[in-house]
Parts: sequence; structure tokens; C-alpha cells
Amino acid sequence: MLSILKKLLLGNPLNPLNPAILRHASLIAFLAWVGLGADGLSSSCYGPEEAFLALGSHTHFALYIAIATAITVFVISLGYNQVIALFPSGGGGYKVATQLLGPHVGLVSGAALIVDYVLTIAVSTASGMDALFSLLPSSFLPYKLLAEAMLIFLLIILNLRGMKESILILLPIFLGFIVLHAVLILYGIFAHRHGLSFIIPKTIHETQSLISVVGWLPFLGLVLHAYSLGSGTYTGLEAVSNNVNRLREPRVVTGKWTMLYMATSLSFMAAGFMLLYLLWNPAPTAGQTLNAVVFHSILGPSALGEFVLFMALLLEACLLFVGANTGFLAGPSVLANMAIDNWMPTRFRHLSTRLVVQNGVILFGVSALGILIWCDGAVSLLVILYSINVFITFTLSLLGLSFFWLRHRKEASPYWFWRLLLSFTAFIISASILCITLFTKLQSGGWLTLAITCAVVFLCLLVKKHYQNVSKKLAELDTHLKQPITETTTHPLLPDLQQPTAGILVGKNLGAGMHTLLCVLRMFPHHFKNFVFLSAGIVDVQSFSGQHELEKMKAEVNEMLKYFVDYCHQYDISAEAFAGFGTDPVEELEKLTENVCHKYPNCIFFSSKLIFKRDNWITRFLHNETPNTLQRQLHMQGKELVIIPMRI
Repeated sequence: MLSILKKLLLGNPLNPLNPAILRHASLIAFLAWVGLGADGLSSSCYGPEEAFLALGSHTHFALYIAIATAITVFVISLGYNQVIALFPSGGGGYKVATQLLGPHVGLVSGAALIVDYVLTIAVSTASGMDALFSLLPSSFLPYKLLAEAMLIFLLIILNLRGMKESILILLPIFLGFIVLHAVLILYGIFAHRHGLSFIIPKTIHETQSLISVVGWLPFLGLVLHAYSLGSGTYTGLEAVSNNVNRLREPRVVTGKWTMLYMATSLSFMAAGFMLLYLLWNPAPTAGQTLNAVVFHSILGPSALGEFVLFMALLLEACLLFVGANTGFLAGPSVLANMAIDNWMPTRFRHLSTRLVVQNGVILFGVSALGILIWCDGAVSLLVILYSINVFITFTLSLLGLSFFWLRHRKEASPYWFWRLLLSFTAFIISASILCITLFTKLQSGGWLTLAITCAVVFLCLLVKKHYQNVSKKLAELDTHLKQPITETTTHPLLPDLQQPTAGILVGKNLGAGMHTLLCVLRMFPHHFKNFVFLSAGIVDVQSFSGQHELEKMKAEVNEMLKYFVDYCHQYDISAEAFAGFGTDPVEELEKLTENVCHKYPNCIFFSSKLIFKRDNWITRFLHNETPNTLQRQLHMQGKELVIIPMRI
């Protein structure tokens, strides 16, 4: 019953070894713009509003904010184009900081990204529901948090089906938002075109008046404060660089086209909304977004105007939901890259049968729901938490790029100076926004996002230390137990299929497999006449990044099995190897044991299991416990699996 329900919700399993799957799962620039650009585009629904409201009565300064916003979007986008070119395997800000500034700086960047994408889901969900509930009577407001929880659950299900599938389902919403809001912005500017000629003179006059009263510094402080509060507008621009490995070949070209689509659409929407606020001067209304107020002024009270307003706000809300989906697309990828480097539990690099980072999707969904419940869905607080972390990553990534072009100026192209200038300019902008936001909002809630990020960094350090200790012990075991193959047998001993057979489960570590083999030989001397070695090659985020990586993974598994078979043949022991490849080690090993039992009816399986001095739920979470799970499965089928302890 559970398997039927799983297939109904998630779809049929995909074969990760099918070369066509790599192309099927990859994204062309247009779909990447929809899936990964929705976060940035949706932030235009609340970023400009926060900046405009921060100006208070000095609304004409919004012209400066609009121009600065459009320029900033393109500067940061061009900086991340360099990231895409230098790191075509994905990883974005995390890999940039790791490889250009050091692993611990990369850890800070990765931790900031993880918290940022959790907040992406939370703030987009909350802001979308604010827009949606603007269409409903105020009596429905108590149910807003429940609606947010239901939406997150729905997005989890969609993303467990696969990245491309979730994008295709949400595509009409994205396109509907683009078309309708572009028309409304252009119509709103045209309808108030008589005011365009007065914007610049009024802005200059108001600027001169304020400076003459309070001076330059308070004026700059006001503008920069509003500009920094609108920094949520730029969030999501890093999503493409984090997921370059998911793009259609040639990845770098696809990534740059995606960034162009994102920068153009985001700068148009953000600057357009700011210009509408400036022209129509909407008054903040309780229970309604500023967009709802200004659109109502533009469209008027007619039936057609009410219908268009309803559709605009509905699409705005739905686009924010698509933006929340970006957190589910990009966040688990960052988590997986950190798991590859052992900052996170290895289970977060594994793929599901639908070739998505299932554990990461669930973790991000649950974490976002917890944040929403804690802050009661308050967008103003979430935006503060959100914008701080994304600019930590922006700042570190662009600083790393600046160092890269400075170090490689001799061997780089003749344009290295201009690339350095662009990277450094983007770094100064990002660092300035980060400092202003921290200074102004630290006591208003900014301290919390720093505390959460520091907690993530601390946990990552503990995980890394554990894996380093285990890897060191396993490396020592490999050195001590690896036996030389002194001769190759051209005529190996043929197996007697009816004789007792030992099935040895082999993993990535040679020492663990040899430990199992030697223990079996010692405990059952001369009993087993055949030895069969089984290994499951796991298709995870790293090996699924391309056909070359898949072939490399398969070659490593086959080479390991060949070593054990050659070792047995060297001592005239009958031996054979079976290999399987897939996303679930237990499932693949279960298939292999079935094939082995069919050929060798008198087979008993053996596997080693790591035993720690302090064994608890933490160590069990950090390691996959494959032997225990497989043992339960085989025992249900009447097969025997003996687990041999291997103390670490």
C-alpha cells in the first residue's frame, strides 16, 4: 500500500545510468530562468516596497533607489557570470569561497546559503500569502499560517517528484506574472505620463532642501538605509551558479543566458514598481501590500479593473510561491556539495529514485515551517533575516573572485583588469549593503540570523571532525590490511555452485572489505569453497553531474571488486564479483543478493559495520547503517546476513 502511494505521489523511479536521463533532467536557459530565477523575480514584490516605505515622507528619493537597484542587479549578475565560467560543476558561492579563500571561509559561505534558502522558502511563502490574503476579507487572516504550512507541504511533494517536473507545473504562473505585471507597469507609467517630466526636478529640489537643512551625511544615511532594506530584491541571483551542474550543455553558455534573463526581468520589475510608487504615491493600507494599493489606483473601481487587480495579486502571490520553490531547488544542492566535503552528513548527497536530494528537500521544508511558526509569518522580520545571509555569501564570493583575478593576472586574458574591477565593485556594493543592514537591523532581529548561521557553522565543524577521525582510521586500516597481488591467475578455480559460499559485501574502503574477508576465513576455516563479492555503486550528486563522473564511479567499483577476486584467485580460492549501480544502496544490494542466491543456493552473506566507542543516534545519523537495514530485509526473505563488528 505504501509503495503504491509513494509511486502515486512521486512518480515512477528513474534510471540514473540511462544517458538520456542526464539530458532529460537538465534545464535549458528558459526553464532555468523559471525555476531558479523565480526567487529573484518574486523578491521584486517585497524588496522595492520595503525600500520605499523606509524613505518615509521623502518619497522622491525613490528615483535614486530605482536607478541604484537596476545597476546593482546587473553588477552582481555580471560578477556571478564569472562564477559560472570558473565553476561549471556548480556549487556557486560555497565553492568559490572554498577554493579561492579557504575551506573555513567556504564553510561560512555555505552555512549562510543554507540558512538563506530556508529563509527563501519562508519569506516567499509568507509574502505570497500576504498578497493572496489581500484579496480576502480580514476575517480569514487567522488561517494564514495554516495556509502557509499547507503550501510548504505541497512544495515538498512537488520537489520530491523532480526538479524539472516542479518547474513545468509552475511555468504558467511565472509567465502569467511576467506578462501581466509588465503590462501593468507600462500602463501605469503611461497613464501618469504627465508626472514623468516633474520627477527629476522634484527629486533634485527635495534633495537640495534636505541637504541644506540636515547636511550630506544624514541624506546619504537615509538613502543608503532605504537602499539596504530593499536588498532583498537581489536575493536569488546566486541560484544559477549553485546549480550549473543541472543546466543543459554547454553549461556555461546556458548559465550566462539564464543570468541575462534574470537580470533583465528583475531590474525591469524592481525599478518599474519603484517608479509606480513614485508616480502614484500609494498610502500604506493595513492588510494590503503596496502593490495591491497602487494597482487599485491604476485600474480604478470598474468591474474589469477589479478583475485585473484580482488576477495581478493572485499571480503575484503564486509567483512568490514559485520563488519559495527555488529554495527547494537550490538549497539541497548547496547541502549536497557541503556533504561531499564532509561538512554535512553524507546522507544529504544521496539521490532518491526520482534523482532529487530527497533528504535535503525534507530538511529545508521542515526548517522553513519552523521559522514561519516562530515568527508568525511576519514578512518584515523575515526580510531582515533573509537579506543579511544572502549578502554574506555575495560578499565572500565576490571577494574570492577579486583575489582570483589579482593572483592570476599574468596568465589571465588581457581583460583581467576589467574583470577585477567588476568583481571588486560588486564586492564593495555587497559589503556596504551587508554592513548597513547589520548596523541598522542587528537589534531588530538581525542577531538571530547570525546566531543561527554560527550554530550551523559549529555543527558543521563537529561533523567534519567526526568524518576526519573516521577517515583517518579507515585509511590506516586500508594500509594495514591491503595485501599485494603478486601474481595473476590465468586459469582460476571454477566454482562448485552447490558448495557453501560466502557473500562478502564490499564498500568504498578496501580495508573494511578485507576485514570482513579475513574474519570469515578465520572464523570458518576451510568451510566456504566459494567467495562472492558484492558492491553497490551509489549514484549521488557528485557522480550524477555528468556521464564522465558516472563512468568514473563505475570504474572505481569494478576495480575494487577485481582486487578482491584477484586476491582470492592468488590463493586458489574460487571467487566471483557482482556489481550494481543505483541511488539506494540497500535496494541495489538486495537485488544482488537475490542473483547470488539464485546461482549459489548455499550462500551466507557477511558485512562489516563500524562500531564506535560512543555509539548513539548521532553516529547512526552520520552513517547510513546500510548493513542493519539490509539485514532486516534479507531476514524477512529467509536469507542470512552476518554483521561483523569493526571498531573505530
